[in-house]
Amino acid sequence: MKRAKEALVLLLAGGVGSRLNILVQKRAKPAVPFAGVYRIIDFSLSNVMNSGLTKVGVLTQYKPLSLMSHLGSGEAWDLTGRSRGIKILPPRTGEKESDWYHGTADAVRRNLDFLEHNTAEEVLILSGDHIYHMDFDAMIEYHRSKKADVTVAMMTVPKSQIHQFGAGIVDRHDRIVEWEEKPKVARTNLASMGIYVFDYRYLLDSLARDREENDFGMHILPRAIAEDNVFAYPFYGYWRDVGTIQAYWEANMDVLRRDSGISPQKWQIRTNVDTEGRLADRSPARYGGNCRLQNCMISAGSRIEGTVINSVLSPGVVVEEGAVVKDSILFEDCVIGRDAVVDLAILDKRVRVGERAVVGCGDNHGCANLRKPSHLYTGISLIGKGSSIPSGMQVGRNCVVDSGVGEDKFSGKTLADGESLINRDKS
Repeated sequence: MKRAKEALVLLLAGGVGSRLNILVQKRAKPAVPFAGVYRIIDFSLSNVMNSGLTKVGVLTQYKPLSLMSHLGSGEAWDLTGRSRGIKILPPRTGEKESDWYHGTADAVRRNLDFLEHNTAEEVLILSGDHIYHMDFDAMIEYHRSKKADVTVAMMTVPKSQIHQFGAGIVDRHDRIVEWEEKPKVARTNLASMGIYVFDYRYLLDSLARDREENDFGMHILPRAIAEDNVFAYPFYGYWRDVGTIQAYWEANMDVLRRDSGISPQKWQIRTNVDTEGRLADRSPARYGGNCRLQNCMISAGSRIEGTVINSVLSPGVVVEEGAVVKDSILFEDCVIGRDAVVDLAILDKRVRVGERAVVGCGDNHGCANLRKPSHLYTGISLIGKGSSIPSGMQVGRNCVVDSGVGEDKFSGKTLADGESLINRDKS
């Protein structure tokens, strides 16, 4: 029997992910830190590794340097050697916006040379920005058993959410007979996970057939369903698209909940510990005699003197005496000063919160951000990479402080609910 490891993997990691706001100001969405020590892309790559797949092409585009550094040679995911490897496929764009990828199918089409030099039985197409655990070997064997041209991983979601997904209607054999991309009216609760298995030759022929078909969900799949054999592969585990601030925060909080279904350790998720400033050279976390910890994740190199409740802390975070961190996510090397409070906030790398300052002040959680109301509307505030919050400053709910904002950029002692402080000095 043919083994699934003969399949070629294409991992799409070039999207802008703009709904993550300042978290993607300096990095691609798949490179955003997650659950303290990981990055989002680690989940897809670890699933590839654990499924026995050996050849991966990673399609990058938007701000790829941090992502490329993290991927390195692929050694962290056992993707090095004579018969295995990870190939970074850099952006093939010019200066004009029209040169950027126009969709998922267009991105693959522009890398046909990689496909042609790596012939396979099937091509597994993944997104690099989902949190999940999946056996791709089983999906590929299912694809073969159905003699499918295309197989789409699908899961049930509440009908109220189906407008966010590609939706499929199947017959009793799980063959997809109708398809709607992000339908306004729900006719099914079966949603696409953005994971596809294509017969190798079928994919090449489809991409060559009509070069105006730029997206798998909008163009390639509807035609394939109408003309050929497309099946749904049912998935029942944990899966989350962390493309919004709210979904990203909730997925991190799920890591702290025992009954949530997510467990990076049990899933054998790996990360690159040698990426600059991460885990390899960090000492164990240290805890002061007066610290208080409750339902939290503390990473290596951290020093905790204050209180941390229901929060996820990346390596090197310092919480000084009297400080409180609650319901928050702190990236690497943040420093929370004495008697400061961080409540329902996400702090990017190397943020400094001054003594007695408050990030997440007051109870007005429903006052959406004035600049980006669809990004921040549940009370979460964002502090950008390398910013400093002055001592005694009060930052309200649904606020944004841009990256690189120094203490001198704040006027007064309050940043009101829903306000944003933009760094005008950025190039």
